[in-house]
Amino acid sequence: MEFDADNKASNGGLNAFDEAYIGVKVDSFGQVWVGSDDSTYERAIDEIYNFWEVGTGVSGNYDTGEGDLVQYMTPSFGGLTLGAAVQVNGDGESSGAGKSYPYQLSAVYAVDALELAFAMDSNDGASAYSESFDAGDPDTQSINNENTYGVRASFNLDNLRLTGSYETRKDVADVAGVMGVYTLGKNQFALAYQLEDNDQSGDKNDVIAIQALHNVSDNLYVYAEGYFSNADEKVFAVEGQDTDEKQVAAIGATYYF
Repeated sequence: MEFDADNKASNGGLNAFDEAYIGVKVDSFGQVWVGSDDSTYERAIDEIYNFWEVGTGVSGNYDTGEGDLVQYMTPSFGGLTLGAAVQVNGDGESSGAGKSYPYQLSAVYAVDALELAFAMDSNDGASAYSESFDAGDPDTQSINNENTYGVRASFNLDNLRLTGSYETRKDVADVAGVMGVYTLGKNQFALAYQLEDNDQSGDKNDVIAIQALHNVSDNLYVYAEGYFSNADEKVFAVEGQDTDEKQVAAIGATYYF
């Protein structure tokens, strides 16, 4: 269950949720599940975007959401795992959006300390279909149905994990990022850089993100994060003013029941 604790006006409290699915997992067959969950593309490529507690604001340039998904993942074949997903969108699920069946494919190869991933999204449905769709709001409509392609490489060096990723979608945007995460006992330190090159506006937006996290217990951790964003144009709204720079500081705690 998820909600914004600091912004009462814009959320509905505990009636929002993140994951709700049912499925079957068999060692020799793999697993298949249906419902709302992180998508096949997201799990394979978006490690940097999903790592942060608050979020850098630079995300993948793909449309298929996390709801109404049928997903399948194979068992590991010598380190190679294949995944597939299809989103089943009916006529009545979103006003103005007809039936659609966007799909995703992924391949992840892990050997020793190295992990390589490739994935694609067909982008055939409304943008973020698992969220509210508004026929008059371009932010909830697919920009085009060009495929999104993404690659990721991660490498573990004892307590240090290094990750780099690149995503591209024709006439939409290119997104690149690098991240290092160092674990020292109960503490975790992270540093990342992301760059988004928007094909539509021609603007570039980059962000540097830092994190310090401490595991208080098996169920509780506390963290501090900072984000330093810079863009070619005034794309950020800060205290009612449009600006080309933005800094965000956040502290928080997470408890798992």
